[in-house]
Amino acid sequence: MSALRKSNNSSWKNMQPPMQQDPAIVSYQTTPAMLNISNARETGVVEKLLHSYGFIQCYERDARLFFHFSEYHGDMNAIKVGDGVEFLTSSDKRTGRPVACSVNKVAGETISYEVYSEERYSGSIVQEAKPKNKDGSREADREYEGRVTYEHNGEWFFIPYCHEDIVNDSRVKCGDQVTFILATDKRNREMRARQLELVQLQKNKKFQGVVCSLKESFGFIERSDVVKEIFFHYSEYRGDIGDINLGDDVEFDVQVRNNKEVAVNISKLPEGTVVFEDISVDKYRGKLKRTLKSNRRHSDPFGGLISYTVDKKVVEIAYGDKDQDGDYTLRVDDVVEFSISTDRRDKLQRATDIKLCRETFENTEERRVKGIISVLKDGYGFIDSADRESRLFFHFSELIDKKKDLKVQENVEFTVVEDPSTSDGKQMAIRILYLPKGSVSLYTLLPEKYIGTIDREPSIRNNSAKNKDESKGNIIFDYEGKISHIAYSSKDLRDSKDPHFGDKVEFQICEVKRNNSKYAVNIKVIFRNVSNKRRGYVAALQDTYGFVENSDHNQAVFFHFTSLNGSPSEIEIGDEVEYTITKKGAKFSAENVSRIPSGTIPEDAVIPGRGVLYGTVKRSLKIVNPEQDEYFGLIQVISDDGEDSETIPFGITSLVDRKEIVQRGDSVEFLVAETHTGCHHAVHVTAVRKYVQSKVDTVKEQFGYIDYEMDEGKKLYFKMSEVLDEVVLQPGDDVKFVIIQNQRSGRYSACSVRKVIEKPRPERLLSRLRSVQDDKCGPRLIAVRQPRGPDDTLGFKLPRVPWVQAN
Repeated sequence: MSALRKSNNSSWKNMQPPMQQDPAIVSYQTTPAMLNISNARETGVVEKLLHSYGFIQCYERDARLFFHFSEYHGDMNAIKVGDGVEFLTSSDKRTGRPVACSVNKVAGETISYEVYSEERYSGSIVQEAKPKNKDGSREADREYEGRVTYEHNGEWFFIPYCHEDIVNDSRVKCGDQVTFILATDKRNREMRARQLELVQLQKNKKFQGVVCSLKESFGFIERSDVVKEIFFHYSEYRGDIGDINLGDDVEFDVQVRNNKEVAVNISKLPEGTVVFEDISVDKYRGKLKRTLKSNRRHSDPFGGLISYTVDKKVVEIAYGDKDQDGDYTLRVDDVVEFSISTDRRDKLQRATDIKLCRETFENTEERRVKGIISVLKDGYGFIDSADRESRLFFHFSELIDKKKDLKVQENVEFTVVEDPSTSDGKQMAIRILYLPKGSVSLYTLLPEKYIGTIDREPSIRNNSAKNKDESKGNIIFDYEGKISHIAYSSKDLRDSKDPHFGDKVEFQICEVKRNNSKYAVNIKVIFRNVSNKRRGYVAALQDTYGFVENSDHNQAVFFHFTSLNGSPSEIEIGDEVEYTITKKGAKFSAENVSRIPSGTIPEDAVIPGRGVLYGTVKRSLKIVNPEQDEYFGLIQVISDDGEDSETIPFGITSLVDRKEIVQRGDSVEFLVAETHTGCHHAVHVTAVRKYVQSKVDTVKEQFGYIDYEMDEGKKLYFKMSEVLDEVVLQPGDDVKFVIIQNQRSGRYSACSVRKVIEKPRPERLLSRLRSVQDDKCGPRLIAVRQPRGPDDTLGFKLPRVPWVQAN
C-alpha cells in the first residue's frame, strides 16, 4: 500500500528509474474494457497481495483469479491476506483469462469454502490423527490425518479428519465411538469429518511380545499369542526409545494400517513377563540323527534331528541352533541329553538344552587324545599332548563343561581334527572334556639324583613384557662314567635364589614322552662357588648397563643395572665394586654388583726404576671407540732417542682424570705399575694437551658452541659435562679447551673446557682504591710519573720477603 501512496507524489515519480511492468498489469491497463461480465457474485478469500494487484481463491470452485487494486471498492490499506471478499467474474479482452472485478470486502458475516451437513453422524475411529509439530507445521498433511468410518444406506465410508477437528481437544483412539458433521468442499466436492465428539471409549485388547529386531526408525516384535512378528515404528513407543533393547518384554495395541497390522501404544514390561514356551521337567536321552551342519536345508530354523524312545516307540524331534548347551561340535550318533520345549502358541515341540553325554566316547571308535592346557589367550588356547611334538590349538567354544573355570595345567581329553579355517593342514582340538588332576602325564621323572656344576645360566633373549623367550641353562655332570651336559630352565629351580656359574647343584632328570628328550628338574644348590667373588672398578656407564674392570686390569665384564645392589644413580665411573661372574649363553657377565669403600682394593705398586714415561695412544678405550672389540687401550712408549718401543695397556682406572677423553694419537705421560700376577699396565696417565683459546658463542641446557671453526661454517660443539671447575658459562666468556675427534662419526668437539679468569688485584690495592674514592672531602693526588730505582729502572730487582727482626 505504501508503494501506491508514494506513486501519487509527482516529485517522487521523477526520481524513480523506469521499472519493468508486470505483464498482468500491462494487459489490464491496455485493455479498454472488460468483456463478458457475469451478473452472479461469487465469494472467495484474498490469497496474495502485491504492490498494485493481488489474487483471490474462489470458494465455490477451484479457481484462482487476478484482480487489480483499482477494482476494489474501499480502502486498500484495510484489506489483508485471508480476508473474505465478494466479486464479479469477467475475462480479459487481450488474453481471454478470467479476472475478478468489482471486489468488495465481506463485512460482518462468515464465509467458507465448505458446506456443512445439518445432521451429525455416528462412527468409530480406525486411525488416529497426529497433532502438529511444536512450531505448528506439518511435514505432510496426509501422514497426519486420521480416519473415521461410518455406515450410510448400507455402505461403509472412510472419512479423513485432522487433530484440530476434535472438539475440546480430547484424545481419541482406534475403536472409540464418535459423532461428527460432514463438510463438503465447494471446489472439488471432497468430504471430511469436522467437530468430532467422543461418545464411548474402546476397551482395546492388550498384546504382549518380545522385541526381536531393531532398525534405524522401526523394529519388529515377536508376538506371544500367534507365531508371527508385528511391525512397529519408534514413534509408537511410550518413553525414550533408547531404553528399548533386543529381547525386552513389551505390551502393545494392534491397529490396521494400509491393510497391515502394526503395533501401537507400546510400553515396556518387567523382564520375564512374556513366556513363549513350556520346558519339560524330565530329561530325555537320544541319538543325533542329523546335525545342523549336515542339514542340506540351511533355511530350516530347526534343521537338527534327535531320535529317542518313549513308551517303547522311537520318536524323532527337531532342534535349532539356539537349543544346544554350548557351541562345541556335535556329530551324528552322539548320545545327548535334552529337555522338550512346547510352544504355547501352536503346541509345536522341539528339543532344547542339549548336552553331550560322556558315554558317547565309550561306545564309539572316535580316537581320543589326552593332554594338558599350556597356554590361554583371549578366546583360545593351546594344549600340550604326550603323543604330538607341537601344541594343538583350540577355541573356548569347544569346551563341553562351561561351568568350570578354565586354567593353565588343566588335564583334558579331546578329539583331533584338521582346522577348517586353514589351508595348510594344521590340526586343532575339539569336543574337550575335563579330566581329574594328575590323570595326564607328559613326562617321566627318573628317581635317581645327580650332582653337577652350573656351566651356563639361563637368560632372557627378548626383554619385552609380552614376549619373553628364555634360553636354557646348562649343567655339567658325570653320567655313567662320562662327562655329560643337560639343559634346565628357571622354572625347574627349587631354591628361591638362582644358582650361579660354578655352583654345585643337585637335580633329577625328567624325560619327555613324545620325543625322549631329557632336562634337569628339582634343582637345588648344595655348594656356592665362594671363589667366584671378585672385585674391580666401574669402567663405563650407559643408560641401562655398564662395564666392570677387574682388579687385575686384564678383563672388562658387562653388567646390567638390574644386577646392582642399590640405585644406579649412586654409582660413578671409577667406584670400587664387588661382584660375581656368571656365564649366560656364550658370554660372561657380572651379577650382584655392590659398591665397596674406596681404597678396599690395594693399589698396584709403581715400578720405581722406570720413572715418568712419554708415549702416544695407539688404541683408545672401548668407551671412546665402541666399534672396537677390545676394552683396554694401548700406549706406544717413546724412547729417549724418539723411536717407538714397547706398548703398555691402560684402562679407565689408569687415567688421572677419568672424565678426560684420551683418543688415538694423543700424547700422554704416565707411570708403569705391576699387578700381583706380574702383568704391567699404565697408571697416572695424563694427556699432554695443546689448549686452544676462544669465546663461548651459544649456551644451551646440556651443551653449547664455541666460536671456533674446525669444519667450514660450523661452530665447535661441547657438552656441559666437559666444563671444568663447575663454573657457569655465559656467551662471550673466554675459554681454553682441547679439540678431539669422534672416532665413529669423525666430528670434532671440545673437551676439558676451562674458563679463563683474569688474575685478581691484591687486596691492599683494592683497599687503597676504595679509601681514595671514599675520601672526597680533601685534595686529590694524581701520580704524574711512576717511581724509578737508583739505576733508572722501574720497580725493584730484589724479591719481596717477610721482614725479620735482627738480634
